[in-house]
Amino acid sequence: MTKKRILWVDDEIDLLRAHVRLLEEKGYSVEIATNGEDALELTREKEYDLVFLDEMMPGMGGLQTLSKMKDLNPKIPIVMVTKNEAESLMEEAIGGKISDYLTKPVNPSQILMACKKILESRKITSEHVSRDYAAEFSQISLALMNPMDHNQWYELYTKLTNWDMELDEHPELGLRQTLLDQKRECNAEFGKYVEKNYRNWIDQASNKPVLSTQVVEQFVIPEFDKNGSVFLFIIDCLRLDQWLVMEQLLADHFSVERSFQVSILPTATPYSRNAIFSGLFPIELEQRFPELWTPGDDDENSRNRDEHLLLDKLLERRRIVLKPDLKYVKILDADFGRQVEGNILSYTKSKLTAVVVNFVDMLAHGRSDSPLLKEIAPDEAAYRSLTRSWFQHSALYGMLKTLSTQKNVTIVLTSDHGSVRCLRGSKVFADREASTNLRYKFGRNLRVDERQAVFVKNPKDYKLPRASVTTNYVLAKEDYYFVYPTDYHKYLNQYRDSFQHGGISMEEMMLPVVKLTPKT
Repeated sequence: MTKKRILWVDDEIDLLRAHVRLLEEKGYSVEIATNGEDALELTREKEYDLVFLDEMMPGMGGLQTLSKMKDLNPKIPIVMVTKNEAESLMEEAIGGKISDYLTKPVNPSQILMACKKILESRKITSEHVSRDYAAEFSQISLALMNPMDHNQWYELYTKLTNWDMELDEHPELGLRQTLLDQKRECNAEFGKYVEKNYRNWIDQASNKPVLSTQVVEQFVIPEFDKNGSVFLFIIDCLRLDQWLVMEQLLADHFSVERSFQVSILPTATPYSRNAIFSGLFPIELEQRFPELWTPGDDDENSRNRDEHLLLDKLLERRRIVLKPDLKYVKILDADFGRQVEGNILSYTKSKLTAVVVNFVDMLAHGRSDSPLLKEIAPDEAAYRSLTRSWFQHSALYGMLKTLSTQKNVTIVLTSDHGSVRCLRGSKVFADREASTNLRYKFGRNLRVDERQAVFVKNPKDYKLPRASVTTNYVLAKEDYYFVYPTDYHKYLNQYRDSFQHGGISMEEMMLPVVKLTPKT
């Protein structure tokens, strides 16, 4: 392996010979200069991996040398070494984009640590990541062999998600496929867990997760007892990993308290988001508000057009009167989002404001149909990166940053459902009236391999509407998506490797609920 090249610039370099020898013994190649002019000349002639730069030298001082070195090579790591502990000097050096700052007298271990941190940190970190994941892999595999409750599933899913994001930083380790295989194994077990327990959850079992129908009651209504305003943000189709990249950008502005909820089935907007706003399961919603659930009306936007009314009715049933009245905003495009961003402080006059943001859902669906988006986000790591880029420049981020400046504001942020990257097709047979969704279907005469999907013979068992006595549902498990036999291979290829929702997977069902409290 090629030795790392270090340049040490100090007018008293003879006093540091022991330090230089130590670095050479550790395998580094060290060259010296006693003034800024010579250092710049060497930097023009050769490439160095690291520079130790004395701040106080006769002639050209350290800060001036630093500036000129950065002009020659902006990316070169420079460690400033000085006797001066003045804060103003530190700030000026940091402003000059130094990599580290050491105060004389320096000992050999400080110098060695600086070298390892700058030159070998990635290698050392990669070795630790590889070792730690191997240990975690065994623990997760062991956990799958024993029964788990919903809290243990939350913990396992969070671990997998954190490792997914950790491996984004270390592609050289070659562990991505191992993790994907383990996630698939976990999703297979999670599907069995949901199939076994879901009917008990919706029938008011005692030991159950918070479902979509309980989000407002569990997380929003308790905040009404405090002074100030409450904002409920629902980001359509947001997964845990996407939230975590957003959380990184919000950490300086908010204290974050993270919980979980579980989406009802199907994990699709007409069902799960209406359940959040109404506090009702789909069959209850159909019974109470038949005009809102027209049989055969499967358009997602049309079935979610009355969310404001549903939330009003939910609060009314809980005998909660808000003054001023509830505000509701649905953001479907960037222009309207900027308008809301500009007026967001006016909403703090209301006790509760509900904001629905549809971009992430549009991104998931758009990637299925757009070769350009698929090129930009070819895998889950890139999909997370694209989410971060959108959020960083979005009206939503602007709104949250503005609200973070207010003392008496509480924000509850969650999603209606997530999405899963679909990689395996499942052949489904249905009549012409069946719904067109890729992860769930309802209709008559549905047939599918029940190893790949949950067959719901009686929709009432899952508290789902039944258009007719012969209506059934099928819900895809793991990473399967439904394809009709007609033109099977065409649509199998068209939708393979797309992000879909409606079925049963950790990514679709286990959703973060975060409480954001401004640090102001």
